[in-house]
Amino acid sequence: TMPLRTARRLCPQGVFITGHHRLYREYSERFLALLDGYSPLVEPVSLDEAYIDLTGTELLFGPPVETARLIQQRVAQELRLSISVGVATNKLVAKVASDHRKPGGFTVVPPGQEAAFLAPLPVEKLPGVGPHLLAQLHDRGVSTVGDLAQVPASLLRLSFGEVGELLAHRARGEDPRQVIPREEVKSISREHTFEEDVSDNEMLESTLIALTEDVCRRLRHKRLEARTVTVKIRYSDFVTHTCSRTLPRPLDVDEVFFEEVLALFRRGRRRRYRLRLVGVGLSNLVPRAWQDDLFDQEVPLLRELDLKLDAIRERYGKEAVRRGVTFSYNWLTASYTRTSERAVSSQARPG
Repeated sequence: TMPLRTARRLCPQGVFITGHHRLYREYSERFLALLDGYSPLVEPVSLDEAYIDLTGTELLFGPPVETARLIQQRVAQELRLSISVGVATNKLVAKVASDHRKPGGFTVVPPGQEAAFLAPLPVEKLPGVGPHLLAQLHDRGVSTVGDLAQVPASLLRLSFGEVGELLAHRARGEDPRQVIPREEVKSISREHTFEEDVSDNEMLESTLIALTEDVCRRLRHKRLEARTVTVKIRYSDFVTHTCSRTLPRPLDVDEVFFEEVLALFRRGRRRRYRLRLVGVGLSNLVPRAWQDDLFDQEVPLLRELDLKLDAIRERYGKEAVRRGVTFSYNWLTASYTRTSERAVSSQARPG
């Protein structure tokens, strides 16, 4: 890849399009959240790459190969992204397999066929074989992974030290590394700092509702429920207060948390100072229950509504569908939009 500085120097008349890193992170989180629904063992490697261990998921989702195909299809349908998938018994071979057919490839390496799959590939396809090491291998007559596998491990160790021993294992398709999941989520929160200190309750509560929608959406994406809700208030003199309440049971529906957040805010705001910041946090997180309380028929209906709203926003953007009370809050700029500009703002961004 050519550095941007070099490209500008070589082609000063060129048109250079900047990236949208916030959008990339958002899609990365959505991709990882989708994977989390199939296994607790998901290891992100970068914004656009991750390992998932499907061991033991057969009873829930069927054979791993079928699950991998379903994941590829869902990413295409729900995120409108093309991904390449490699299915194998370890991380090394799965990585090489995923790179084997791009874009949109799907490569399966059956158990016991790891070395045979790797053998005809150029040796630089092995992770860790960079230009310098590749030149040394070529000098020794090694062009393919199969060639490398024929070199005695003792000779590779003698020539390259610990790297040589690692190469010997990789050439045979051996990799003992485990899939290491992301650190467990302890809480989910969102804060907003106003450009100017605010005293208007409509502005403040509109912002709190918008923040609550966002943290609840992230909660559902991670298939979690929360018992404790916290509201944070920072006054114009920088004094900060927090109020919390723990619910009788964990939930993930917007409507319940709207009521709790507004109640905490009204109870906790005891000073007459303007506010500089408000925030909403959810904690005491537990995995989503498979079955709702049989005596509470309202929660499943509210969750169904929330999930449909989530799906619309994921496909068309956060502004595509909104509750009327949040029109004072601008998701795109994360800033308050004055009342007089509400209609203009909503019409200018059709989603």
